Amino acid sequence: MSEFDDDYSFDTLAVRAGQVRSAEGEHGEPIFLTSSYVFSSAAEAAKRFSGEQPGNIYSRFTNPTVRTFTQRLAALEGAESCVATASGMSAILSTCLALLKTGDHIVSSRSIFGTTTMLFSNYLAKLGIETSFVDLPDLSAWAAAIRPQTRLLFLETPSNPLTELADIKQLAELAQQHDCLLVVDNCFCTPALQQPIKLGADIVIHSATKFLDGQGRCVGGAVLGSKDVVGTDVYGFLRTAGPTMSAFNAWVFLKGLETLNIRMQAHSAKALALAQWLEQEPKIARVYYPGLASHPQHQLAKIQQTGFGGLLSFELKGGQDAAWKLIDATRMISITANLGDTRSTITHPATTTHGRLTAEQRHQTGIADGLIRVAVGLEDIADMQKDLARGLA
Repeated sequence: MSEFDDDYSFDTLAVRAGQVRSAEGEHGEPIFLTSSYVFSSAAEAAKRFSGEQPGNIYSRFTNPTVRTFTQRLAALEGAESCVATASGMSAILSTCLALLKTGDHIVSSRSIFGTTTMLFSNYLAKLGIETSFVDLPDLSAWAAAIRPQTRLLFLETPSNPLTELADIKQLAELAQQHDCLLVVDNCFCTPALQQPIKLGADIVIHSATKFLDGQGRCVGGAVLGSKDVVGTDVYGFLRTAGPTMSAFNAWVFLKGLETLNIRMQAHSAKALALAQWLEQEPKIARVYYPGLASHPQHQLAKIQQTGFGGLLSFELKGGQDAAWKLIDATRMISITANLGDTRSTITHPATTTHGRLTAEQRHQTGIADGLIRVAVGLEDIADMQKDLARGLA
């Protein structure tokens, strides 16, 4: 790592960590757009491939720009090691395939991204890896679901789209008691607002596509944890299977990390203001946002997060028809399922992000037909309110 990785604050690490300048003396991080690297001799090539000598080998698993990104993100999360992947979903897949085998068992929150549910239920199940789903905040349900074969506890906190929370410290203690690994998807808070490893988690997952990028430009993911579990096992899977982050995308994410803390504070402030406004609207049955006193885990959010994030959802009394009408009435907010952008986005989870789930699965996870998710961007709050008010009129 670079000289800036120790004894510096979050904001300094976000700008400086991981960069090692080349002989050119560049101030900004370079993009190494190369597939391979030249060795000085056959002996050096052999030492690189065997691991006897550190250094670049092939950009499927060694690239200086990607390395700068992984070291910077590791510094921000307080992790020993980080592996960058082609997407957030490939980060989850890499973690599971690197650490699990046929006969192993996962206990997962029911309140996770719909595609993650599909990955566990439809594809890992084909490999003989079974998953039990439980209510995210219910610690007793987690404990009851653990078996002798359980290897991973998996969750998002806050969850997408209902912003439910779990007590990471309590789950970490439970995982340790049963010799399991606690895996936390932290892409909605980012390390600017929440650092699960410091709370006891073993592995942190990111979809870098979201708030880490911050401007909706690139797709990528990351897995963070210990040198043994992530730096050896997950990295070994990446080297062999190749769900690789591109050097260009890593460079874009580096630029995103530089402004991460500033953006997350702004997202949080604007989301809270919007949630408070929505809570006063008579046509809205309920607003889901951890920053509201009405949120069931509001006090927990104040303890384990330093901000409440930019994601909120609300349920309209008129069901899907009312939800679609509100979405279609917007003129400024973007109708798209992505989130974590400087531009606010709006979507109908039941027919988009969670549309591949069965009606029963959506009911179990609380995804009602009238639910709308808004990822609050950085526009003026009055303009966001005006845009949503069109659909509420």
